[in-house]
Amino acid sequence: MTTPAAATPGSDPAVERTLRRLELTVLRRLDGMLLGDHLGLLPGQGSEKAESREYSVGDDVRRMDWAVTARTTVPHVHDLIADRELETWALVDLSASSEFGSGAWEKRDLAVAATAAVGFLTARTGNRMGAVALTQAGTRLIPARPGRDGLRALLRSLLTLPRTAHDRPHRRPDPAAATDLAAAVQGLLRPPRRRGLAVVISDFQSTDLGWERPLRVVAARHQVLAIEIVDPLELALPAVGLLPVVDAETGAMLEVPTSSRKFRQRYAAAAAAHRREVSLALRRVGADHLVLRTDSDWLVDIVRFASANRRGRGAGRRAPVGRGGPAVRPAQAGTR
Repeated sequence: MTTPAAATPGSDPAVERTLRRLELTVLRRLDGMLLGDHLGLLPGQGSEKAESREYSVGDDVRRMDWAVTARTTVPHVHDLIADRELETWALVDLSASSEFGSGAWEKRDLAVAATAAVGFLTARTGNRMGAVALTQAGTRLIPARPGRDGLRALLRSLLTLPRTAHDRPHRRPDPAAATDLAAAVQGLLRPPRRRGLAVVISDFQSTDLGWERPLRVVAARHQVLAIEIVDPLELALPAVGLLPVVDAETGAMLEVPTSSRKFRQRYAAAAAAHRREVSLALRRVGADHLVLRTDSDWLVDIVRFASANRRGRGAGRRAPVGRGGPAVRPAQAGTR
């Protein structure tokens, strides 16, 4: 069930420091690298033609620039200038599986940082941004508001959403507690909104790819950017002996024999296969795909992504930065 986010006090010093740090990080390091009034991560949707570039596999043939193609004998397409006012909606996955990170960031914090990067690069000239936050308790709707003040309020709401308690590692397993990404994606369709940009930020850990169908419906009306959050321990297990692990969402526990090389190899192979399935599903949908890792400089990854798009190599057609595996975390790992 989707409910409006409750009003959050803006006087929490820790929240305000985090918010200020995010804003300064994005504006100082990204603004200027990614030029333009409309999101530098992706070409904007619109009807007015921009400059032409060489055709790349996967480009929409309806945007072929036949005059330039005939003149140069090399296939060219034209980009489109974004509509004057852009409305962006972000689905931010803050479920229990995001409350883990073995690198410099927790996945949850990196998801909020990615939301901030998209927001601060679009919060201009009357652009609006809203969000649907997916939590263990359900979804929270944060209404779209214009400008940077509206974005700060959105980020403040995300930062103050309650976390899942990690002090109950032996709670009874509850399969019904797993969050439903597919239902949350459908929340981007209701109520019907003007054409714009839809951003899905998640670790895409579930082996159920039921979110593909509703995301395809979203992509039929909006431009879609999928930001996948990955942690290195979800890609390969270290050899640390018998490791107790717990499914962060359902509470199911098991002991993993990481001392077995064959087991670690099977785990890495399964993790890589799942990441490939996610990448292929996003490509079928037609979404641009950006992978951010908790152990790397996410700002550099965003700049590389934007540069590839500007050269006509859309992120959905480039190799993912990383691939992850099943949603498990060490039972002893705490929230940072």
